[in-house]
Amino acid sequence: MRIKLTSEVPIVVYTLMGITVVVFLLQQASLALLNGADLPAMAGMKVNELILGGQIWRLITPMFLHGSILHLGFNMYALYIFGPGLERNYGHARFLALLLLSGFAGNVFSFLFTSSPSLGSSTAIFGLLGAEGVFLYQNRKIYGAVGQRALINILVIAGINLVIGLSPGIDNWGHVGGLIGGTLFAWYAGPVLRVEGVYPYHSLVDERQNGDVWRAGLSVWLLFGLLAATTIILSTR
Repeated sequence: MRIKLTSEVPIVVYTLMGITVVVFLLQQASLALLNGADLPAMAGMKVNELILGGQIWRLITPMFLHGSILHLGFNMYALYIFGPGLERNYGHARFLALLLLSGFAGNVFSFLFTSSPSLGSSTAIFGLLGAEGVFLYQNRKIYGAVGQRALINILVIAGINLVIGLSPGIDNWGHVGGLIGGTLFAWYAGPVLRVEGVYPYHSLVDERQNGDVWRAGLSVWLLFGLLAATTIILSTR
C-alpha cells in the first residue's frame, strides 16, 4: 500500500467528532425535556448487568456518549490533536478500524474489571496514543531524533493520564483496555514505511499488506470478543 503524504482532510476524525457532539446535544435535550432523564446514556452506556442480559452493543456505544461538556471537550480536543496525523498515515478505513477496535477493547476491559457504569471516548483516545507510539517506534529509522523525542512525549502523556485515571470516578480499566487494543492492532497492522526512489522523486511506501490489516483487526476483535463472551457465559450459568 502506498502512503500519500498530503493534507487530505481527516474525514473520519471530523465525522466522529460531529457524531459525538450531536449525540451530546441529544443527551442535553433529553435532560432538559424529560425531567433529567438522559435517554441516550440510558440506552448506550456501559452497564454490566445489561450487557450480561444481552445488550452487547454497550461494548461499543459508550465511546459516543459523555457525561459533561468538560468530558466531551477534553476527549474531542485529544482526538483533534492525535487523530488527523494518524488518519493521514493509516488511511481512512484502517484508522476507523483502529478507533472502533480501541473503543471496543476499552469497554471490554471495563466490563471485565469494574462494575461501575461508564461512558466516554477516552477508550478510543488511549488506543490512538498506543498507535502513535507504535508508529514512531516502528518507523524510528525514518523519523530519527525527532521521532524519538515525540515517542518519549507520547509515553509521558500516556503515563500521566493513566495516573490521573486512578482518581475516583474515572474508568481507568477502560483506558488500559483501549491502550492495549490500539497498541496490538497498530503493532501488526500499522504503517511500516520505507523510502523508495531518489530525491526529489522519492516517496514513502507502506510495506504492510491488506491481508496484514485484516488479520490484525480480526485477531484483536476475536481476542477481546472472546474475553467478553467468556465472562458473559460464566456469569449467566
